[in-house]
Amino acid sequence: MQTPPPERLDRRLLILAGTLLIGAIASLLDSTIVSVALNEISADLEASETALSWVSTSYLLTLALVTPLVGWAVDRFGSRRMWMFALVVFLGGSVLCGVAWSVESLIAFRVVKGVGGGMVLPMVQTILAQAAGPKRFGKVMSLVGIPGQLAPILGPVAGGLIIDVASWRWIFFVNVPLILVALVLAHRVLPPSTGGGDAKVDRVGVMLLPPGMVALVYGFSRVRDVAQLTDPLTVGVLLAGAALIAAFCVHSVRSRSPLVDVGLFRSRAFSSSSLLVFLSGVAVYGPLFVLPLFYARSLGHDSSTIGWLLAPQGLGMLVGLSVAGWLTDRYQPRVLILFATALSVAGTVGFTQLASDPDDLLLGVSLGVRGLGLGVVGVAILITAYLDIPSDRIPRGTVMIAVVQRVGASFGTAMVALLLSVNLGASDAGGPQADPSAYANTFWWVLGMAAAMVVPALFMPRRPDGEAADETAKAAPESSRS
Repeated sequence: MQTPPPERLDRRLLILAGTLLIGAIASLLDSTIVSVALNEISADLEASETALSWVSTSYLLTLALVTPLVGWAVDRFGSRRMWMFALVVFLGGSVLCGVAWSVESLIAFRVVKGVGGGMVLPMVQTILAQAAGPKRFGKVMSLVGIPGQLAPILGPVAGGLIIDVASWRWIFFVNVPLILVALVLAHRVLPPSTGGGDAKVDRVGVMLLPPGMVALVYGFSRVRDVAQLTDPLTVGVLLAGAALIAAFCVHSVRSRSPLVDVGLFRSRAFSSSSLLVFLSGVAVYGPLFVLPLFYARSLGHDSSTIGWLLAPQGLGMLVGLSVAGWLTDRYQPRVLILFATALSVAGTVGFTQLASDPDDLLLGVSLGVRGLGLGVVGVAILITAYLDIPSDRIPRGTVMIAVVQRVGASFGTAMVALLLSVNLGASDAGGPQADPSAYANTFWWVLGMAAAMVVPALFMPRRPDGEAADETAKAAPESSRS
């Protein structure tokens, strides 16, 4: 009996994918393009390290807050209407960021931008799933995913070139023509919206989870030294955040349609994978805050040079993502995760020695090794996460994984910024912002967080022999790139 030929991607579907990709590129690049501008933003807007961290954290946290609402919004208002709404909000946020007059206004406008950006990537998956059907969905997502894998490489490089030619404000203005083209094409290509369904949003969940997450991240960002751990406002904000999230967990377990399904954590595979996703988010985005500042302040590199110096991590992740599927067909994900974690730890060790006249080439190789390990970890996690989850709950698991990853990224950025601020404050060097020992001490903590990935990896279950990895990986293609 002959195997039926694979479903072809017709011209209409390819045009639709290309249209969505144009809108998604700006959002994909925005998570990393800002990293090389941090030193210029700090100098121009007179921002401290803690305040500066919120330029990145506010965007990443907003992505996490918006993601669970995308499915409801598409059902209620229709895909084309919501896609164009997301692009318009992202466009408006980009323009506002470009004209920001203070670090506080820039943070607020990054939140606006995050509302649009948080909808864009999940909607790419949703719209293509509807248009392609189950037999062609994996193939078209693999095609669209290539630029997503290149974003960690291109973001810092593009940001550095833009800043050297113009100013940091143009890393936001550059989105304007791209989004305008995406809006015109979306109006012509996307099918008319068919919203108006009876989908209901979890109102109680919306009132509990987002405020709780914001309170926790804000509370941690207020801690600049040990004494502030007893500050009444800081303690109050942290306790309020913890109470709101605890209340949401109780509500989620009891609700039939929660904002995010915490009941999934009863699964050993899913809970271990979620913790790994959180820690990998910390490991990827935390250094993207510290390294550009070190390269600029301690080594005196310009923005375009910094962009190229950061590119090896993205290149390593691209290689890791490319070979991970082949590796997971031959080895158990738990073994791969442990091996890849060891690679990411080895690639981080060099940055703990920043105080001893570091070599740019050695740091670049270290970044590449880190990226390779984290890329393999990302795919192996997704293959294992859904092993004992019922198929009808996999979409909820996809949303949860995306939220956890983005919370890890925002938490990691805020925590690393806090640690850097504490280390810079303790510096007795003549120019404390340029003291390399402060950056080296911060990376010891980053090393510890990367090494902590070993613990949940040890609890990952074995995949049954002969089980195809690719079908499980297709369950969450978006979360592996965001």
